Amino acid sequence: MFKWIMPALLVVACLFAVYLLANDLPAKPESEDAGLAEGQELLKITATSAGYKFDQAEYHVKAGTNYKIKFSNKLGVHGAGIEAAGLELSADKPEADYTFPESDKGKTIELHCTIMCGQGHSTMKSTIVVE
Repeated sequence: MFKWIMPALLVVACLFAVYLLANDLPAKPESEDAGLAEGQELLKITATSAGYKFDQAEYHVKAGTNYKIKFSNKLGVHGAGIEAAGLELSADKPEADYTFPESDKGKTIELHCTIMCGQGHSTMKSTIVVE
Protein backbone atom coordinates (compact mmCIF):
# COMPACT_ATOMS: atom_id res chain seq x y z
CA MET A 1 0.00 0.00 0.00
CA PHE A 2 2.78 2.49 0.91
CA LYS A 3 5.52 1.07 -1.31
CA TRP A 4 6.32 4.52 -2.65
CA ILE A 5 7.46 5.97 0.75
CA MET A 6 10.95 4.44 0.85
CA PRO A 7 11.92 5.50 -2.71
CA ALA A 8 10.53 8.98 -2.03
CA LEU A 9 12.53 9.31 1.20
CA LEU A 10 15.66 8.12 -0.60
CA VAL A 11 15.20 10.74 -3.34
CA VAL A 12 14.64 13.49 -0.75
CA ALA A 13 17.76 12.42 1.20
CA CYS A 14 19.85 12.41 -2.00
CA LEU A 15 18.60 15.86 -3.00
CA PHE A 16 19.38 17.18 0.47
CA ALA A 17 22.89 15.71 0.33
CA VAL A 18 23.52 17.32 -3.08
CA TYR A 19 22.26 20.64 -1.73
CA LEU A 20 24.62 20.46 1.27
CA LEU A 21 27.59 19.53 -0.89
CA ALA A 22 26.91 22.36 -3.31
CA ASN A 23 26.12 25.18 -0.88
CA ASP A 24 27.26 24.66 2.68
CA LEU A 25 30.80 23.40 2.42
CA PRO A 26 33.06 25.10 4.94
CA ALA A 27 35.69 27.43 3.56
CA LYS A 28 39.15 26.03 3.05
CA PRO A 29 41.21 26.87 6.14
CA GLU A 30 43.79 29.57 5.58
CA SER A 31 47.39 28.89 6.37
CA GLU A 32 48.51 30.74 9.47
CA ASP A 33 51.47 32.00 7.47
CA ALA A 34 49.10 33.73 5.05
CA GLY A 35 49.29 37.48 5.34
CA LEU A 36 52.87 37.59 6.58
CA ALA A 37 55.08 40.21 5.02
CA GLU A 38 58.14 39.03 3.15
CA GLY A 39 60.86 38.02 5.60
CA GLN A 40 58.41 38.00 8.50
CA GLU A 41 57.97 34.91 10.67
CA LEU A 42 55.11 33.75 12.86
CA LEU A 43 55.36 33.33 16.64
CA LYS A 44 52.26 31.65 18.08
CA ILE A 45 51.65 31.93 21.81
CA THR A 46 48.74 29.95 23.25
CA ALA A 47 47.51 30.13 26.84
CA THR A 48 45.89 27.09 28.40
CA SER A 49 43.84 26.95 31.57
CA ALA A 50 45.11 23.49 32.45
CA GLY A 51 47.69 24.24 35.11
CA TYR A 52 47.86 27.93 34.16
CA LYS A 53 50.54 27.51 31.51
CA PHE A 54 51.48 28.65 28.07
CA ASP A 55 51.66 25.94 25.42
CA GLN A 56 55.48 26.00 25.46
CA ALA A 57 57.92 26.47 28.31
CA GLU A 58 60.34 28.23 25.92
CA TYR A 59 59.80 30.06 22.65
CA HIS A 60 62.85 30.45 20.43
CA VAL A 61 63.23 33.49 18.19
CA LYS A 62 66.03 34.92 16.05
CA ALA A 63 67.46 38.35 16.76
CA GLY A 64 66.93 40.83 13.94
CA THR A 65 63.98 38.90 12.47
CA ASN A 66 60.57 40.56 12.28
CA TYR A 67 57.81 38.47 13.88
CA LYS A 68 54.05 38.59 13.74
CA ILE A 69 53.16 37.48 17.24
CA LYS A 70 49.72 35.86 17.50
CA PHE A 71 48.18 35.17 20.88
CA SER A 72 45.23 32.87 21.58
CA ASN A 73 43.43 31.30 24.53
CA LYS A 74 42.36 27.69 24.57
CA LEU A 75 40.11 28.24 27.56
CA GLY A 76 39.68 30.99 30.09
CA VAL A 77 40.70 34.64 30.05
CA HIS A 78 44.42 35.21 29.72
CA GLY A 79 46.86 37.73 28.33
CA ALA A 80 50.50 37.65 27.32
CA GLY A 81 52.95 40.34 28.32
CA ILE A 82 56.50 40.74 27.07
CA GLU A 83 57.79 43.61 29.19
CA ALA A 84 61.19 43.81 27.49
CA ALA A 85 59.41 44.38 24.18
CA GLY A 86 56.67 46.58 25.61
CA LEU A 87 54.00 44.22 24.27
CA GLU A 88 50.74 43.20 25.90
CA LEU A 89 48.49 40.81 23.97
CA SER A 90 44.96 39.71 24.86
CA ALA A 91 41.72 38.59 23.22
CA ASP A 92 41.05 42.23 22.30
CA LYS A 93 44.50 42.73 20.76
CA PRO A 94 45.73 39.25 19.74
CA GLU A 95 48.43 40.28 17.22
CA ALA A 96 51.49 42.47 17.13
CA ASP A 97 54.52 42.93 14.91
CA TYR A 98 57.88 43.04 16.63
CA THR A 99 61.55 42.67 15.75
CA PHE A 100 63.77 41.35 18.52
CA PRO A 101 66.87 43.59 18.37
CA GLU A 102 70.37 42.22 17.81
CA SER A 103 71.29 43.54 21.27
CA ASP A 104 68.92 40.94 22.79
CA LYS A 105 70.87 38.07 21.22
CA GLY A 106 71.61 35.45 23.87
CA LYS A 107 69.08 36.88 26.31
CA THR A 108 66.08 35.20 27.87
CA ILE A 109 62.97 37.36 28.01
CA GLU A 110 60.09 36.65 30.39
CA LEU A 111 56.60 36.07 29.05
CA HIS A 112 53.83 36.26 31.65
CA CYS A 113 50.05 36.39 31.90
CA THR A 114 48.80 39.98 32.14
CA ILE A 115 45.23 39.26 33.22
CA MET A 116 44.39 38.13 36.74
CA CYS A 117 43.13 34.73 35.59
CA GLY A 118 42.90 32.79 38.83
CA GLN A 119 44.96 31.31 41.65
CA GLY A 120 47.69 30.13 39.27
CA HIS A 121 48.13 33.58 37.71
CA SER A 122 51.40 34.37 39.47
CA THR A 123 53.07 31.19 38.17
CA MET A 124 51.80 31.51 34.60
CA LYS A 125 55.12 32.31 32.97
CA SER A 126 57.23 31.21 30.04
CA THR A 127 60.42 32.45 28.42
CA ILE A 128 61.45 33.71 25.01
CA VAL A 129 65.02 32.77 24.10
CA VAL A 130 66.58 35.17 21.59
CA GLU A 131 69.13 33.34 19.46
